[in-house]
Amino acid sequence: MAHLLSCRRVSAPSTLVGWALIALVLGARPLPLAARQTPEPAVEDAPAETDPFAADPFGTDDSDEMMEEGDEPTEGDSGDGDDRPGADGGKRRVRPPASRVRPLPIDMKLNRNLRIPPAPPFHMGREIAQTMHYTGAPWLVRESRQREEDCRMMLDALGVQPGQTVCDMGSGNGFYTLELARMVGPEGLVYAVDIQPEMLRMLSRRAAQEGLENIRLILGSPIDPRLPAGEIDLVLCVDVYHEFSHPEAMLARIRESLAGDGKLVLVEFRGEDPAVPIKPLHKMTKAQVRAELEPAGFRVASEFDRLPWQHLLFFSSAPD
Repeated sequence: MAHLLSCRRVSAPSTLVGWALIALVLGARPLPLAARQTPEPAVEDAPAETDPFAADPFGTDDSDEMMEEGDEPTEGDSGDGDDRPGADGGKRRVRPPASRVRPLPIDMKLNRNLRIPPAPPFHMGREIAQTMHYTGAPWLVRESRQREEDCRMMLDALGVQPGQTVCDMGSGNGFYTLELARMVGPEGLVYAVDIQPEMLRMLSRRAAQEGLENIRLILGSPIDPRLPAGEIDLVLCVDVYHEFSHPEAMLARIRESLAGDGKLVLVEFRGEDPAVPIKPLHKMTKAQVRAELEPAGFRVASEFDRLPWQHLLFFSSAPD
C-alpha cells in the first residue's frame, strides 16, 4: 500500500517532550529520528525495549504534509505523547512493559511443498499493487488515520457482534485486529492473517500487552490464508484486496472459509474520486470491485457510502 496520503505527523512519546523542552532551552537541535521512534525487532523472541505503536491510533493533530505510506515522521515532530486521555474520555489503562508480557503464538506451519505460481502483473486489466513492507508498519497506526479515514465509523458499520468469529485479512501490526478482538469479546475469536511474519510478531506483542487472548495469528501464503472452512462470520480486507498477488486463489479460499451467512467486506479507496489523495494504483472503483468478485462467486449484499475516502462493500457468497 505504498500510496501518497495526506498524513498528520505522528506525536512523540510524552517522555521525549521533556527532552524537547530541555533541548529548546539549551539551544540544542531536535532529537534525531532514531531516538524518537525505534522500529520493532524482527526476531520473534527478541524482547521489545520500546513500543513504537503505543500512541493512540485514533488521535488527531493539525499537520498538512504529504507522506508516502510507510515513511517515518520528519525530524522535529513533537506532541503531547501518551499521557492524553483515552478515546472514551477516561484515563488510559497502564500497560505492562513489552518485555514483561509473553507474545501470543503465531501459526507459521505453511506447506513448504505447495507450489506458488508466479504472480501476474495484472488481474482483469488492473495492475496489482505491491504489498506494503513491514518496515512501514508505523504508518499504519499514524495518529491522523482516524481523521482521514474515520476508522470508528467504519468499525461501527461492520456490525460485528460479541461471540462472532471474524478475520482481519492482511492484519499488519494490528491496527484493526485489536479493535475487532474487543468487539467480539472473550467469547469471540479473531483470526489475524498476514504474509509477513515480521508484522505478525509486532501484533503478537501488542495483543499480549493489551491482554487480548482471543486472537489467532496465522502466517498465510499468497494463495491461501489458511482459515478454517465454513467458520468465519466476517472477513475484513482494509486496503488489502488490491494487493493480493493471486486474487482468484485468495477469493476462492476466503469463500470456503465463510459461514453460511458470512460476509466478505472490502474497504478500498475510491477510484472514482480524484479528490482522494491516493495513487491510482491503490484505488479501486465499485465497478472494478464487482467485476472481479462476482466471477469469483460473490454478490454485493450491501454498501456503506459515508466514509471520507473509501468504499465499504459487503459481499455474500453467491449460490453455486
